[in-house]
Amino acid sequence: MARLKRSKKTGLPPGSLVFVGEAKVEKPKITVIDYDENHVEERVVASAKECFAFKQTPTITWINVDGVNDSSLVQQLGTHYEIHPLTLEDILNTEQRPKKEDMGHYIYVVLKMIFFDNEHALITEQVSLLLGSNFVISLQEQERHGDVFNFIRERIRSGKGKVRKSGADYLFYSLLDAIVDYYFVILEDVGERIEKLEAKLIEEPSQEILGELYKLKRTMLSLRRSIWPLREVVGSLDREESPLLHQATAVYLQDVYSHTIQIIDNIEVLRETLSSMLEIYLSSVSNRLNLVMKFLTLVATIFMPLTFIAGLYGMNFKHMPELEWVYGYPFALGIMATVAIFMLGFFKYKKWL
Repeated sequence: MARLKRSKKTGLPPGSLVFVGEAKVEKPKITVIDYDENHVEERVVASAKECFAFKQTPTITWINVDGVNDSSLVQQLGTHYEIHPLTLEDILNTEQRPKKEDMGHYIYVVLKMIFFDNEHALITEQVSLLLGSNFVISLQEQERHGDVFNFIRERIRSGKGKVRKSGADYLFYSLLDAIVDYYFVILEDVGERIEKLEAKLIEEPSQEILGELYKLKRTMLSLRRSIWPLREVVGSLDREESPLLHQATAVYLQDVYSHTIQIIDNIEVLRETLSSMLEIYLSSVSNRLNLVMKFLTLVATIFMPLTFIAGLYGMNFKHMPELEWVYGYPFALGIMATVAIFMLGFFKYKKWL
């Protein structure tokens, strides 16, 4: 699908709802889960208007939208739930940096959901979370079978855990925590790939390994760019004094913040490991080149006196006494062999071989 660039918005007034990014779905999918401690209702709705009836209910409503390329859908949700146009503009721009905005009657957080495809290419998708008094709206770029929110849906359906017994802020925390915890899975995968590559690097460095190293360095750079700003986002939520975030939920947000710090530390360790591996590769290549040059130098050094002897007796002057000698040829070969053996012994003694 075609990718809409940010330059398309040049000259438009602030709050203009124009989708920026790659349209990953043809038609957005809207799923609504409405629940309290005693009941749960889940349905897939055809339009945003079908979500509006849940706003006035005392229950907790989770609206999940897969696909944000429909600006009219985002505008309808924003109008009904009183979302600021600048927030809607950020939702439609999938190139946002992770950030948090407290608008009083709702809190907006944008962060990155990260996956690997079948070829181990990094896929980064923007997720927007909106927390209201009795609702949470999550907007993803595309529908995924088995996304990181699945186990939260299962907990709501089964009534296990605290989700059904808590408010919208706990659901908001759960979604945030699910995304952050999945970063550990991504980093474990990258760490295993780095360990395997390190073993190959020590055995035999090659151009293929160098290509893998640079690929992993780009992956870590993308991870750092996507995750590093999240530290301040979660930290500000932890410090937030908002009626939308209850004190009981603040303890869980502190846990998410500690996970974020741990993830960032892991990223830095892996980046340092990759940099060290690149240095090891360059050193290995340099050492191999030095060994080749050393071998060629030793061979050339051994053959220098032999070439001299061969050249001396190859002058064929008439009065050279050895030319008419019966044993002249084996004598010359013997001298060459003696010189070569002596030089090899000398090199061994000096530990040059």
